[in-house]
Amino acid sequence: MPISQQTYLNLPPELYQLQEPQPVSDPKMVIWNHSLGEEWGLGEDVALFAGNAVPASLTPLAQAYAGHQFGHFTMLGDGRAVLLGEAEKGGGERVDVQLKGSGRTRYSRGGDGRAALEPMLREYLISEAMHALGIPTTRSLCVVSTGEKVYREEVLPGAILTRLASSHLRVGTFEFAAGFRPPEELSALLRYAMDRHDPACETGADFFQGVIDRQASLVAKWMAVGFVHGVMNTDNVAISGETIDYGPCAFMDRYDPETVFSSIDQQGRYAYGNQPQITHWNLAVLASALLPLFDEEEEAAEAIARECLDRFPQIFRAVWQKEMNEKLGLSSLQVGDDQLVGDLLNRMHEGQMDYTNTFRDLHPEHPLTGLEDWHQEWVKRLAGEEGVMGRMQAHNPAVIPRNQQVEAALHAAGEGEMSHFHSLLDLLKDPYNRKQDFGELAVTPPKDAPAYKTFCGT
Repeated sequence: MPISQQTYLNLPPELYQLQEPQPVSDPKMVIWNHSLGEEWGLGEDVALFAGNAVPASLTPLAQAYAGHQFGHFTMLGDGRAVLLGEAEKGGGERVDVQLKGSGRTRYSRGGDGRAALEPMLREYLISEAMHALGIPTTRSLCVVSTGEKVYREEVLPGAILTRLASSHLRVGTFEFAAGFRPPEELSALLRYAMDRHDPACETGADFFQGVIDRQASLVAKWMAVGFVHGVMNTDNVAISGETIDYGPCAFMDRYDPETVFSSIDQQGRYAYGNQPQITHWNLAVLASALLPLFDEEEEAAEAIARECLDRFPQIFRAVWQKEMNEKLGLSSLQVGDDQLVGDLLNRMHEGQMDYTNTFRDLHPEHPLTGLEDWHQEWVKRLAGEEGVMGRMQAHNPAVIPRNQQVEAALHAAGEGEMSHFHSLLDLLKDPYNRKQDFGELAVTPPKDAPAYKTFCGT
């Protein structure tokens, strides 16, 4: 069967709990990702992906992990998810297959272990849009309605999302394992992570540097498309470098580095412009967890951690600058490019310009209103560059998931009308195609529109 091995069982049992998903009363397939299912040889099995008919050959489990949530350490774990197993395809590539919203586990901490339909469809939509934008992400295979209600601030229809990920190892997984002494669990987890994601690595420091590189690249790509994750707690940082957990995330309309969408982030900790610094902070937490494996001598281990962490700002800045240069049609990095980009962003901020549409509409021959003098400097820098327009069109999406359109589609889906959701999903599958008619998705919301807020959806 396509879902078979469960290599997580090779880890010490303290790091997980065997857990069957809890059956639901009336499962129905709401949406199925045909191309992803075909890619991994997974069939449209409603009973399996509802958790109602798990083959005896599978050993589902819930993973234990901890996390710093808004800077505060908390013991966590899969409180509403179970890992069914792993799917594999040619070349040895494999992914975790996880049910999200499948019922209570040992780590539920008083929660009901269930999920509502709209948040699960939100993760499906945004994760697939991120994939189409070329950003590393977990993928969504399907959403199944349960026929049952979940109780939050209101009564909502329940659902289960099936998520595929190269793994569900998080910074918080290492925080949890670091709590054991001697560090046998931590050593086993590191070996497992290296085997799965970094087989060429020989030391914990090598592994840590790989995580740093992947996170720097990931967040630079987020920033390049105006994405705000919204809840960058350490339990939401995957060591694979994939975007994971799409709760209070959203895309910025008008450029403002202080943009915050999450209703609970009242101090702006996870604002758009803070994402690089928060990533650096999260990596420092990972370094602290890994210290015993860097070196037996504490002082030497701390020196290794500092050396790796000190590289992050430069690594991030380089990959971010490359992303932004490509958006401007530049194939190389030169002195002064950072000022060129910085000047553009400052003018966009001052003019309350739409982030996506401004980059989409840049053209060497047609200066945009408010950018005339900047345009002259940009054209000078373009001298000698070839393939400018092709590069720009490949790195500047014509469309993003506009927040109000996303909410409208999710609200309709919550009431049983999926046509808007499917239409929106289809448009977002090809975001770099300038020939499509994107309708409202290509329009900047009016300046007097109410401030957009998102909620975690748990």
